Amino acid sequence: MGDSPDSAAITVEGLWKIFGSGAQKVLAGDDRNLDPVALREKTGCTAAVRDVSFEVRPGEVFVVMGLSGSGKSTLVRCLTRLIEPSAGEVRIDGEDVRAASPARLREIRRHQVSMVFQHFGLLPHRKVIDNVAYGLEIQGVPRQERHARAAEILSLVGLDGYAGSFPDQLSGGMQQRVGLARALAVDPQVMLFDEPFSALDPLIRRDMQAEVIRLHREVGKTMVFITHDLSEALKLGERIAIMRAGAIVQLGTAEELVGAPADDYVADFVRDVPRSHVLTLRWICRAPEPGDPLDGPELPAATPVKDAVAVASASSLPIKVVADGELAGVVDRDDLLAFLAGQDPHSVRANA
Repeated sequence: MGDSPDSAAITVEGLWKIFGSGAQKVLAGDDRNLDPVALREKTGCTAAVRDVSFEVRPGEVFVVMGLSGSGKSTLVRCLTRLIEPSAGEVRIDGEDVRAASPARLREIRRHQVSMVFQHFGLLPHRKVIDNVAYGLEIQGVPRQERHARAAEILSLVGLDGYAGSFPDQLSGGMQQRVGLARALAVDPQVMLFDEPFSALDPLIRRDMQAEVIRLHREVGKTMVFITHDLSEALKLGERIAIMRAGAIVQLGTAEELVGAPADDYVADFVRDVPRSHVLTLRWICRAPEPGDPLDGPELPAATPVKDAVAVASASSLPIKVVADGELAGVVDRDDLLAFLAGQDPHSVRANA
C-alpha cells in the first residue's frame, strides 16, 4: 500500500462490521466467506464491511464509492466508531481508534476528525455564525474567539454577510456550505464526507464539488469522501476505492480504474466514462522506434489524451512524452487515432 502506517493519515486493516447477534461466531468460522444472501439466510447476520484494508495519505482526497448497500457509509462511520467495528484496526495519525476510551474518542471527534453528512444537521434556532462555531463551543472556546474563527471560515466558504441569518433563510446549497464551514472551524486533521451533496440540485451539487476542490487546494486537509456518483468520484478523488457487498473490489487512481478495471463490475461502472478525458499520455505512450524523430512537440506525461489531439494534428512529428524531466516515450497521430477508435494502440502497432 505504499506508505508505512506511521506516515498515513488513516490506516484501516482487516476491518469488518457484521450486524447481528452472531457476529463474533461468524468471524470465528468459515461462514464469513459466504456471499451476503447465504450468510443472512444461514446466520441472520449481515456483513456490511468485509475485510477492508487501505491507507489514506496526509492531505489526500480519498473517495469511497459504490451503489446503495455496498457498505460505504457504514465504513466511514466505523472510522470514528459512530458504528462500532466487529474486527480489524483503524488508526488515525497512528493512534489506534478502537483502543480509545470513551473520553479519548470524544476528543478525537471534537479535535481531529470532522464529518459532513448528507443531512446538514444545522441547529434551526441558532444563527449561522453559532452553527459554524458550535464545535468550538463544545471545546470550550470563548465566545469572542469562536465567533472570530467562525467569521473567518464563513468568508472562506463564500458566506460573507450571512452570519446573522438562520438556516431556514438559506438555500440547500448555502446550508451545506454552513455544514462545511462548521466542519472546518475546528481545524481538524481529517474530514469525512458521507454523500454530502446527494440531496442537492445538479447545478448546486457541481458548485459544491468545485468548492471542495478549492477548499482542499487552500487548506490541504485529508479528506475521505463517500459517494455513489462516479462523475463526482472522478472529479474529486486522487484515489478511488470501489466497494461491492462490503468489500473493496478495486482501489486506484481514476486512470487505473478506467484504463484497467479489475473485473466486470468495475468495467460496468466506468463503461460510459470518456476515456480520452481520464487517461493520460502516460497510459498510451510507447518507446521510440528506430527512425522516430525526437524533435517534435513535447507534452507532460500527465496530459489527458484529449488535450494532445490538437497538438498531434498541428505537427507531423511524434509527441515527446516527458515525466520528471525524462523522456517517457512518444505518441504519434496513429497512436491517438487507434486509441480514440477504442483500440489498444500498442496492439494495433504490433499487428501492423
